[in-house]
Amino acid sequence: MLCQSRMICFEWRMAEIYDQVNKRLKLLSRLLTISGKYRRKARFKMAITAAMVKELREMTGAGMMDCKKALNETNGNMEEAVEFLRKNGQAKAEKKASRIAAEGICRIATSGDQVAAVVEVNSETDFVAKNEEFQKFVQAVAEQAVASSNDTMEALMEEPWILDETKTVKEALVDRIAVIGENLNIRRFQKVTADEGFVVSYLHGGGRIGVIVDVASTVDNEAVREAMTNLAMQIAALNPKYVATSDVSEEYKAHEKAIIAAQIAQDPKMAGKPEKVIEGAIVGRLNKELKEVCLLEQVYVKAEDGKQTVAQYIAQVAKENNAQISVRGFVRFETGEGLEKKSEDFAAEVAAQLGQ
Repeated sequence: MLCQSRMICFEWRMAEIYDQVNKRLKLLSRLLTISGKYRRKARFKMAITAAMVKELREMTGAGMMDCKKALNETNGNMEEAVEFLRKNGQAKAEKKASRIAAEGICRIATSGDQVAAVVEVNSETDFVAKNEEFQKFVQAVAEQAVASSNDTMEALMEEPWILDETKTVKEALVDRIAVIGENLNIRRFQKVTADEGFVVSYLHGGGRIGVIVDVASTVDNEAVREAMTNLAMQIAALNPKYVATSDVSEEYKAHEKAIIAAQIAQDPKMAGKPEKVIEGAIVGRLNKELKEVCLLEQVYVKAEDGKQTVAQYIAQVAKENNAQISVRGFVRFETGEGLEKKSEDFAAEVAAQLGQ
């Protein structure tokens, strides 16, 4: 009886030991499997270099740390890294919309000789504004604008995107924000149609300023077009507000006269002067100002004598080409005008991204 009891205890103990050994073997097997996975992952993990980060940033315009993270997540695969930035940027696009976008460029597109459109698209940094992909996007927006029959930004943003009609212009913009990693803004556009002649356009400073001039002319040749392009350059440089003094509203004149009168009232040299003299001084200063803000009254920038006005230059070109020429209107966009700009250098940007 005692032997039988001992045998039962022995068998029970052996079963217990077997069970413990079996559990430990399973645990060991699991640990070895996990260890093998980590070793394989570590063995094939690609080293992410500064050159790779730079290349991805140049491709997408995304932030330095964002590019590094994308490359790490995709084991250095450039195509997958771009897709990673798009997917992650998509979710962040709304957050980026609150950030100031005051850099950027203007671009112009034409349709034949009589139709042109200028657009301004803003970015947060000059770095992105110089990015080739960003510039291609802005040019596509200009092509969209020149082909559009809409005249409001809201309507333009809801149009089918010219490069992919399954998206709207607004959705294409969000995609660009996703890839680039900065807030972007299609700020404005204007379309010009010349009914009695042609349009000429000019981009200055790589797109910092865009100008379109509506020209009425009975002759369209190389000499006339060159002369009108010179006027577009004049508009870019001297920033007139009107074509001629006749275009200036009486309200504007009255407003400027009130300002000039207030300035004269504070001038000690004018104290005690007769009212007729003061009125003459006000008119004189107003006329001087109008010569600065009206294109035809400005001195032509290439005038050999330094005195020839734009109106006189146009008359000279018309006579030389036996033509009747007039400027019907113009549009001038300057990137970021009227917008608040961040004062942040590249070193500060890097420090901010590194959390310093």
